[in-house]
Amino acid sequence: MSQDIQAQFKAFRERGLKLDMSRGKPAPEQLDLSNALLQQLDGYLAADGADARNYGVASGLPEARSLFAELLEIPAAQIVVDGSASLALMHDTIMFCLIHGIGGQAPWSRQQAISFLCPVPGYDRHFSICEALGIKMINVPLNEDGPDMVLVEQLVANDASIKGMWCVPKYSNPSGTVYSAAVVQRLAAMKTAAPDFVLMWDDAYRLHHLSEQKIDSINMLEACRQAGNPDRAIVFASTSKVTMAGSGLAALASSVANIAWWQRNTSVRSIGPDKINQLRHVRFLKDRAHVEALMERHRHLLKPKFDAVLAQFDRYLGAIEEVSWTRPLGGYFIDLVTPPGCAKRTIALAKELGITLTAAGAAFPYGRDAEDRHIRIAPSFPSLDEISQAAQGIALALRTVLEERPR
Repeated sequence: MSQDIQAQFKAFRERGLKLDMSRGKPAPEQLDLSNALLQQLDGYLAADGADARNYGVASGLPEARSLFAELLEIPAAQIVVDGSASLALMHDTIMFCLIHGIGGQAPWSRQQAISFLCPVPGYDRHFSICEALGIKMINVPLNEDGPDMVLVEQLVANDASIKGMWCVPKYSNPSGTVYSAAVVQRLAAMKTAAPDFVLMWDDAYRLHHLSEQKIDSINMLEACRQAGNPDRAIVFASTSKVTMAGSGLAALASSVANIAWWQRNTSVRSIGPDKINQLRHVRFLKDRAHVEALMERHRHLLKPKFDAVLAQFDRYLGAIEEVSWTRPLGGYFIDLVTPPGCAKRTIALAKELGITLTAAGAAFPYGRDAEDRHIRIAPSFPSLDEISQAAQGIALALRTVLEERPR
């Protein structure tokens, strides 16, 4: 290792940083933007006269469903607002498919083996659901315009055990990929061997822009309807990174038939959602215009942090072959791609510098990045000064790894 890199590493370690960048958490300043949410309950009656303090209204308050209808551009009758975490709705959806079946088909659990397609790099918590429930995962490369559709179409057309596919269609975690209109239309129209194939459409970052360019979202439910597959997609969304991450609203949207299926299955697990939280969110967020104005304030807090990371990577890694990183237009992450075999060691050295990153391989099923290349960078939570230092430290850790390699 060159003495210069070794000296820089030692000097950086002596700064004594302690930064946890393992999750894409909103910073306290972002959460403060919604503090007024806590003062919104000046009454408990919903728009239809229902008492939000009591049982009932299993699919969510009408005004909460109407708010998500405006945000997602989907009719309110095709939306359920339930709980605070969209991940919980995804978990329940797959559990219901396993236990009860979907689309009039036999329960998935009665089949010898089932599998899911997983675009990679992707969201680790999606993969955790499949792993916990014994669902085999099949990697599909994620290109700049979405998943490799030639491979996807080939797989689903010939294998009835493939029951679904995870999708983060906009500002995907961790790459920031946005699915193109052509990819969305092919997903909606493709032939599947399984009649109960489900697109798990996680629209987590629909409104989370980082640039002034506001990329439009494509309506997957409408694309499926037009393609003759109205029941194929189930859309998930939440306000977790809009208001308060632990106390937001979660929503599920799908065809009329799938919403009826959901309501039947959830009727035995709950007498109704937290309508107090729904009521205060509706009164605080009001409508799409107010939500977009709030998200613009989030953008002004987040963008400088992303810019700081990109600036440090440009400065310290820009001239190094086989090193690249994404420049997302939205979302919460940057995907740093190292030369093969370098991600784990880079993360370990970053830890020595006081920087905790997501484990190597987390963006792949079973935690296995075959080439050991991808590092998920989450700039949101640290302060601007801290994130700038952290990006420098991560770059220094990677350069140290590259210096260690045999020449």
